[in-house]
Parts: sequence; structure tokens; C-alpha cells
Amino acid sequence: MQYLALLRGINVGGKASLPMKELSAIFAGCGACGVRTYIQSGNVIFEADAPEPVVAQVTAEIARVYGYPGRIVLRSAAELKAAYKANPFAKAGAQAETLHVYFLADAPDPVGVKALDPDRSPGDSFAVRGREIYLHLPNGMARTKLTNAYFDSKLKTVSTARNWNTLGKLLEMMVV
Repeated sequence: MQYLALLRGINVGGKASLPMKELSAIFAGCGACGVRTYIQSGNVIFEADAPEPVVAQVTAEIARVYGYPGRIVLRSAAELKAAYKANPFAKAGAQAETLHVYFLADAPDPVGVKALDPDRSPGDSFAVRGREIYLHLPNGMARTKLTNAYFDSKLKTVSTARNWNTLGKLLEMMVV
């Protein structure tokens, strides 16, 4: 089966820099097959019968070699496709460049979901659906107060964001 590993906090340069060629090698060394990456932000498509042990080994290897936590959010091809189809803002006709998705590592805490402030970032909107938070950010990701730190603290999980165009490209790359 095909999976997508979404790494949080992987950058082109500076803090938490991890070249995709090296990341691919780590995944392959931990038992993943058919490893492919997309852009320098920690998107790894791979095949495995049991993805969780692969992800656990990769996480440990990133911490050992690079000295920072390899926080990974995992989705199967079918889960990614369902998440793409479920975006309420895309269905309502929002422009693609204003759309983002936070992928959550775990199901969010229901009490935390109820406590989220819909007015936290005026002009921006969000919708929690399962293990995804859909964002409509007309003023851009750089200006929003709907950060992963905010959602992680309120929902008691780890999240990582991808913009709508990246998500579409990742779906194209996967066998869905």
C-alpha cells in the first residue's frame, strides 16, 4: 500500500534542514519501498505493508542523525484522497491559493475542538473534520493566528500544514 509521510518543520535551509535525498535514503534504510519526495518541505510517498514501524524507525533515525524530533503525520492514499474531497472551503468555491490543510497525527480532543476560537484570526476561517483542519486564509498563512502551535496546544496532538496546490500534486503522485 502507498502512504504519505508529512514531516513537520522540515525546511530548505536553516533550522531543521534535511535534504530530501537524505530523507529518502533514511526511509529506504528503514524498510520503505518506492520512496519519492516532493519539494523541500518533508513530503515522502512510500510503500509498505506496515507503515507504522517504518515511521517509528525514521523518526528515531532523524533524531539520532540530525538532533531534532522527526515528527511525522501519516496518511494512506485513500485517506489523502478523502481529505482532499472533504474540504468545505473548496466545495464553496474558495480560491486554491487561500486554502491550506493541517493534518493531525491523532484524532483531536473533542473538548479542545469545542474550545477553539472561531474569531481568533479575523478574516480567516477553519473547519475541523476528523483528523484534518481545513483553513481558508484570504490574507495568507504568514499572517494568520491559526498556527499549528495553537491547534496542537488546544487539540493535544501534532499537526503539519500543506497548501492546497501541494496537496493536489501529492495526490497526482500517488496511486489512488
